[in-house]
Amino acid sequence: MSRKPSLPAAPPDKAEGLRLRARLRYLYHGSRPPAVRFRLAVIVIDFAIIGFFLAAPILHEAGVVFYVIDYLVAAVLALDLAARAYAHTDIKAWLKKPTTWIDLFILATLLFPAWLYNFGFLRLLRIWTLLDSEFFWRTVGRRYDDTRVEEITRALAALVTFVFVVTGFVYATFAGSHPGISGYLDALYFTIATLTTTGFGDITLPGNWGRVLSIVVMLAGITLFLRLAQTLMRPHKVRFPCERCGLQKHDPDAVHCKACGNPLCIPDEGS
Repeated sequence: MSRKPSLPAAPPDKAEGLRLRARLRYLYHGSRPPAVRFRLAVIVIDFAIIGFFLAAPILHEAGVVFYVIDYLVAAVLALDLAARAYAHTDIKAWLKKPTTWIDLFILATLLFPAWLYNFGFLRLLRIWTLLDSEFFWRTVGRRYDDTRVEEITRALAALVTFVFVVTGFVYATFAGSHPGISGYLDALYFTIATLTTTGFGDITLPGNWGRVLSIVVMLAGITLFLRLAQTLMRPHKVRFPCERCGLQKHDPDAVHCKACGNPLCIPDEGS
């Protein structure tokens, strides 16, 4: 009997690369406890990075210390993005995601803080990219995935992100040049007062652009508040696709699909 020709072994470098990619895919996408613990650690680091972004306007006065922390955060974020890209099945599809571009821009502001410091307020978009990501909900929110808790958290994340991004923009644009905005707290106070349409009038932005910004903050703030209120008041539904018509969400105690009448068998959440 003739033996089948054996396939050539993969080069050591390529084999090592394949093992590394498989390991990263397991850590970033796996469901076993070690992978979940790894992602929990990544999320804790993400929250610490967001805390640094929030404190950046104050820490910036520390000089060299601020830049050391800034580059350390850049190194951590760069490693995380590189690992996510390598673990992804299709890197081109990963690069097309809006959240990827946001993270890459955040990395650029960290690598070039002297040139892009005025755009540093956009770093706080990390709040939204984290709390709105499947990475977060597959890890921390496994029990709450596709439920009311997830919807409320996503709506709240959008509102909080908007507040801090606008605050950072107001601080970066008007601090020092407008007597009403002398610090970060003043910018936050103006943003909250405008967003809630309270309109105390003790801090107002000058010129037509200041009025335009105030109008945008009021309109966007009302929209985000309404979205959050609707999410809080909306009747609770569970995700259970109907086999006949494809309706995705139903009442927790529904026995028939309200769209087509098809019998449903929705698992009890407590079971």
